[in-house]
Amino acid sequence: MRASEPRTESRGAARFGRVAVRALLPCALLLAAGCGHRRYTVQPPARTPGAHTSAPQPAVAGAYVEEGVASWYGEPFNGRRTSDGEIYDMNSATAAHRTLPFGAVVRVTNLQNGKQTEVRINDRGPFVANRIIDLSYAAARAIGMIGPGTAPVRLEVISGPNPETGFFGVQVGAFREQDNAERLKTQLEPRFSPVTIAAYDSPAGLFFRVRVGRVATEAAAQQLAGDLRARGEAATFVVRLDE
Repeated sequence: MRASEPRTESRGAARFGRVAVRALLPCALLLAAGCGHRRYTVQPPARTPGAHTSAPQPAVAGAYVEEGVASWYGEPFNGRRTSDGEIYDMNSATAAHRTLPFGAVVRVTNLQNGKQTEVRINDRGPFVANRIIDLSYAAARAIGMIGPGTAPVRLEVISGPNPETGFFGVQVGAFREQDNAERLKTQLEPRFSPVTIAAYDSPAGLFFRVRVGRVATEAAAQQLAGDLRARGEAATFVVRLDE
């Protein structure tokens, strides 16, 4: 997204009287937009993020591959802590992703112009429908997407932790008022467990994120997201549980 946009999220429903930054579309729209995944357990040799070329390079065997829309973020996030505890530097080759592990190095190819860059995942997001990665300002500049703000991209994991290991859940909402988050948690707990609330101190203010489940695979989390959508929780995002 553009640097001026807050990277925050909401459930898109107003029955609890909450104040949200923006309503979100169902996760199903991400699939309709052509977002695809291929996951493997082979880890290629380590690479240094930041290098980029003007023409695509061959995909690395054993890499996680995903296609979708990239956005970017700079101010007012510059100088704030990222989800892994680092201080965000918009001039470094980093990025935010919802499910890839921290430390994963990802080759990003702009499918409109063929330009590539390599980034290290150190943050979580974007929590906006139809976007799969938030690039730093430096990474977005390297692939020519500062002006447009977004671009269709291909992601290839080229080194780092195994993307398939860890725990995953489903984020179903983010609220400015903690009482609203607690109310949703109470509604979901009889059918879905565990349900947790995580505080997020964003540049737009403090938000309380409601998350459901703790499963060992992203595929299981996607199934859980489908069950939640069938119940009426339309704005769902599968996330890696880092805590």
